[in-house]
Amino acid sequence: MTHEVRAVVAREKGAPVAVETVLVPDPGRDEALVQVQACGVCHTDLHYREGGIADEFPFLLGHEAAGVVEAVGEGVTEVAPGDFVVLNWRAVCGGRCRACRKGRFWYCFAPRNAAQPMTLVDGTPLSPALGIGAFAEKTLVAVGQCTKVNSTAAPSAAGLLGCGVMAGFGAVVHTGGVGRGDSIAVIGCGGVGMAAIAGAKIAGAALIIAVDIDERKLRWAETFGATDTVDSSRTDAVEAIRALTGGFGADVVVDAVGCPETYKQAFYARDLAGTAVLVGVPTQEPAVELPLLDVFARGGALKSSWYGDCLPSRDFPALIDLYLRGHFDLSAFVSEKIALDEVESAFARMRRGEVLRSVVVL
Repeated sequence: MTHEVRAVVAREKGAPVAVETVLVPDPGRDEALVQVQACGVCHTDLHYREGGIADEFPFLLGHEAAGVVEAVGEGVTEVAPGDFVVLNWRAVCGGRCRACRKGRFWYCFAPRNAAQPMTLVDGTPLSPALGIGAFAEKTLVAVGQCTKVNSTAAPSAAGLLGCGVMAGFGAVVHTGGVGRGDSIAVIGCGGVGMAAIAGAKIAGAALIIAVDIDERKLRWAETFGATDTVDSSRTDAVEAIRALTGGFGADVVVDAVGCPETYKQAFYARDLAGTAVLVGVPTQEPAVELPLLDVFARGGALKSSWYGDCLPSRDFPALIDLYLRGHFDLSAFVSEKIALDEVESAFARMRRGEVLRSVVVL
């Protein structure tokens, strides 16, 4: 059986997205059909629309989602119809790749996606964003992309763990290893940066410095746990971070933007032997140059955080539990709830910095 659903499609590089009819097949072996309840509008979707990640148009956008399993294919035991799940884009292979064989599942080099394509009505295969494609009434995913969580969680909040919130939180807690008493600076206070700030607060950081060029975002950062703010449109971010840390620099600096300028700021704003974490997703073009002597002399670690180095089966239920117990306010990331046909206008508000997350509710 094939399901006709409404979904958001990007047909050409830079062209406005549109709601179209998409055909979604019944799940095959190790696949699940999910009725999407909510999906966040992530900057990565805009990267896809602009051709910044790949050129495999047309794209079925959306990936930061929660919903209910409608049907499962042969061999599926992890979830069942009726389960409330958060979707993830790094469904680990569990042992086929060299990372998983070493027990480093969060690095899985062979993540799974659905084998069957979703298509336009004329049969054109769609490329689902991050292997999910959840700006749709229903989507088809590999079963490993479904993580069962407490069904009392609001879908609009829970779905945000599917990408941005998990990426920011994990960049601090997993990749950066921030612990009690540490100092941290977060450059870029969008959704990912705010999640990094919230994660640093939960981890017990003593000093949490938020850096952005938008005064409004800096005020928001304070509500998520920032102890200090730096408006980098008015002052040198590196000097400001050093001044707030006794002249040394922060133990960990997170670049939640992903451009050469902010990466250099992260590199130089860390303490000697400190850690710089890149979690902001760059586009294909930018390059960064650093004096090799500075790389050697400053020591420490330069890390890239893939999805916050998370393990969805471990982290999603734990963070939902923190949310339900009032320790991690996922709902605070939701700036507005919108319909499918409002995604293009949500991209515009995102670019203007007016929202943390617009969330499509179905």
